[in-house]
Amino acid sequence: MFDHIMQYQAEIWQAIGETFLMVGISITAAVLVGLPLGTLLFLCRKGQLLENRIVFSILNVFVNVVRSFPFLLLVVFLIPLTRFIVGTAIGTLAASVPLAIMAVAYYSRLVEQSLLEVPRGVIEAGRAMGASTLEIIYKFLYVDARSGLLLGLTTSTISFISYSTVVGIVGGGGIGDFAIRYGYQRFETDLMVFTIIIMLIFVQTIQFVGSTTARLIDKR
Repeated sequence: MFDHIMQYQAEIWQAIGETFLMVGISITAAVLVGLPLGTLLFLCRKGQLLENRIVFSILNVFVNVVRSFPFLLLVVFLIPLTRFIVGTAIGTLAASVPLAIMAVAYYSRLVEQSLLEVPRGVIEAGRAMGASTLEIIYKFLYVDARSGLLLGLTTSTISFISYSTVVGIVGGGGIGDFAIRYGYQRFETDLMVFTIIIMLIFVQTIQFVGSTTARLIDKR
């Protein structure tokens, strides 16, 4: 079995690299767009610093709609947008477009939930000290919610890995594509099992690192 797997080591490493690329783009989108979006969702809620029912409703609907889509259908639905952005609907970069959009919606909701867990007194303390809205966000909210934000990003990353295997069905590359082409279509069960083991190792490692780090930075 090991010798058989070694015959495909080049393809396996390529698939792992493609998975890392897709997940890396998704994490970047989640942090750069999902974090501000989730923060804005929180701030625009009733009774918060930037209360705005219209903005909150628009953002809330966007997040709910994207998260409600079965991911495979979202990939198909976004083909025109994907073609416009990267010039093709097939390949690793093309698959990263719907994955990034799902990542933004998914993580923004977790960010909102993490910030809602911050005691109201933290915001009031910031106001009493004369802090601006941005200072309250960065020096109070994010500091108090950092453990929850990291756990949310850990959970999101694991979901992104799962989603990245789905895009293999539509030619997105990655571990999922390798498992389908070699493990399923060629009936090579050992390769299928090996790819599953790889995914389990990835997920367990990310969960351990994320949970451990979140526990260390949680000063509450």
